[in-house]
Amino acid sequence: MAKPVNAFYAQSGGVTAVINASAAGVIEAAREHPDVIAKVYAGRNGIIGALTEDLIDTSQESAADIAALRHTPAGAFGSCRYKLKGFDKNQAEYERLIEVFRAHDIGYFFYNGGGDSADTCLKVSQLGAKLGYPIQAIHVPKTVDNDLPFTDCCPGFGSVAKYVAVSIKEAAFDVASMARTSTKVFILEVMGRHAGWIAAAGGLAAQQEGDAPQIILFPEVKFDQTAFIDRVRQSVEHNGYCAIVASEGLQTLDGRFFSEAGGTDAFGHSQLGGLAPRLAELVKEKTRYKYHWAVADYLQRAARHIASKVDVEQAYAVGRAAVEMALAGKSGMMATIVRDADTPYRWHVGEAPLAQVANVEKKMPREFISADGFGITDACRRYLAPLIEGEAYPPYAGGLPQYVKLKSAPVPKRTGREFTI
Repeated sequence: MAKPVNAFYAQSGGVTAVINASAAGVIEAAREHPDVIAKVYAGRNGIIGALTEDLIDTSQESAADIAALRHTPAGAFGSCRYKLKGFDKNQAEYERLIEVFRAHDIGYFFYNGGGDSADTCLKVSQLGAKLGYPIQAIHVPKTVDNDLPFTDCCPGFGSVAKYVAVSIKEAAFDVASMARTSTKVFILEVMGRHAGWIAAAGGLAAQQEGDAPQIILFPEVKFDQTAFIDRVRQSVEHNGYCAIVASEGLQTLDGRFFSEAGGTDAFGHSQLGGLAPRLAELVKEKTRYKYHWAVADYLQRAARHIASKVDVEQAYAVGRAAVEMALAGKSGMMATIVRDADTPYRWHVGEAPLAQVANVEKKMPREFISADGFGITDACRRYLAPLIEGEAYPPYAGGLPQYVKLKSAPVPKRTGREFTI
């Protein structure tokens, strides 16, 4: 029997309310196979932890603490926005990864993230052939944007969808109760650069004609200011108020981001910011209505207290499945969610090749957006509704949720050299 080797797990990109559930799935599944996987080392701050040889020994964490990751938000091991360049552009990074993997006897690589992370995982899966070191790489999907292809939904999205739907429903009750003498227009800005899945989720709050949100603004629909203002006026006249969910990636008629702030992030994406106040100023200029706005920002992705039970279960399942796929000899693959039925909702875990996943964005299909471009269709509602089902409350004490903080014991360095990123 071959000697067991170690596994490397890391979290990447924007964290979610359930990414740690995937971590728990990976670690608990690996612990069930000590004859194959000796230890799971986690990268402190994602792939940067591998490059700088800053590893965390998860074997030092108790079974209870690993289980508690299922109800703890954010990234327990730290995340990062760092994209490996092509092998021909920065061979030193790949050689460094192999150096660290070899020094720590790492034979499995589990990368938990979105589209850019899928690209990184694909590149790592190709390292063995390029540099003569066997490494099996499996991508564990995660993104609140719900924009990965080949998976019915992305772990992390269902909980954000639930948060946004609940938030706009509650805020609309507030606004409606004061609209006669106070705020008449409320705008909630949500995440979503190119794909409007999160904004669409706000539409679940509207259960009958006239319910909020009366307007949803999608990145997939070019922003027509005149049509928008007309709809705002119409809603205020008919309902007394207007509640709006707006995706940060809203684009003007000529294809520019309405809220582009200048500059780019570590992945090369344009920095966005200030959509809600800009829309509010437009409303004020054209209608003179009193307005208020809010930005869900980190709150939408950190809200573990209101996470979707379905989302938690799926996040955990893809973590476990990644280990099972690796143990079956697979590499360069992503675990996926496959929908079997809408009502009652049934699903299972499948898989997709990373070569077809990396750098591909799944946007809202046009048939999910109403003909006027300001709402969702019944087909979209059927797709979204099961993803926010069920409650999975964390334990509470003293009125506050109790989250775990791991020991994060460092693994002694073995390469004998520093690496600067």
